[in-house]
Amino acid sequence: MTFTAEQDALRDSVRKLLDREADPWPELCEQIGVAALAVPERFGGLGAGTAELQVVAEELGRVLADVPFLGSAVLAVHALLATGNEDACERLLPRLAEGAVGAVAWTDADGRWDAPACHARESTVDGEAHYVLHGDEAEVLLVLAGDSLYEVSPVSGVRTIAMDETRRLARVTFERTPARLIGPVDLAALRDVACAVLAAEQAGAAARAFELTVEYSKQRHQFGRPIGGFQALKHRMADLHVLVETARSAAYAAPESSRLAAVAKVHCSESLATVAGEMIQLHGGIAITWEHPAHRYFKRAHGAAHLFGSPGDHLGRVRPRLAGG
Repeated sequence: MTFTAEQDALRDSVRKLLDREADPWPELCEQIGVAALAVPERFGGLGAGTAELQVVAEELGRVLADVPFLGSAVLAVHALLATGNEDACERLLPRLAEGAVGAVAWTDADGRWDAPACHARESTVDGEAHYVLHGDEAEVLLVLAGDSLYEVSPVSGVRTIAMDETRRLARVTFERTPARLIGPVDLAALRDVACAVLAAEQAGAAARAFELTVEYSKQRHQFGRPIGGFQALKHRMADLHVLVETARSAAYAAPESSRLAAVAKVHCSESLATVAGEMIQLHGGIAITWEHPAHRYFKRAHGAAHLFGSPGDHLGRVRPRLAGG
């Protein structure tokens, strides 16, 4: 993988800001413009591509930042752009580019992302959407119903109590809620973009979990020597290193095709889960205390694996069809 000087500078700026800010979202938007990355310049954005979104997501994944980047700057922005509705984009995208929180109500309680949970009728929407990223604090609320995107006035969402406390999810209910049709959306293409950016986030989390584990293996002693010096653990560390590097490669290849987006979703989900599990094992008892971050990476691994569809849901797109099948 090779990155441009601008992408390297973006990565460096995001990492430094995350290191010093406890509540990074306002500064990420004002100083770096992460909310405006995917917004075209004619709508007040920076006109960047998916690779730049992935660079930011990778850094956010490293620290498990609870910010509305994925749901707002990625999902909401791309959903609006996918409709091709210039009036709606001109009205809503400048707000999102400035950092207003956007959310897309999409899936049902079973977490199935292949079909929207809500339906539209006579300029209203009904239904209950689950796992809405930052849906309880959305300033721009979009709803997928059928194969189209609708805009509704923000309604009260209920934050979902989830295992992963670093991922803000909500349940949003609509009952004959007035809605404005924006336009049709290719759901599969929208999910591919979301999976590509999520994969970069997972790769970043896996890389940091691996770094912390290597550091600890040099400090923890058994039988009078660091555990990292034992041959068996060296082999395990080597295997984890391969997983981290291949996950990163898969993530940055994801935008090239729908199949590679599915590959990234499957491989990055399984890689992060494996690295986080080994992190728990190799840290010992300290890993399951609230004071240590290991349990947070473990929870993020299992929560992220099911976002936008579980690895099993995407395997069918990875495997080539058999002749005559």
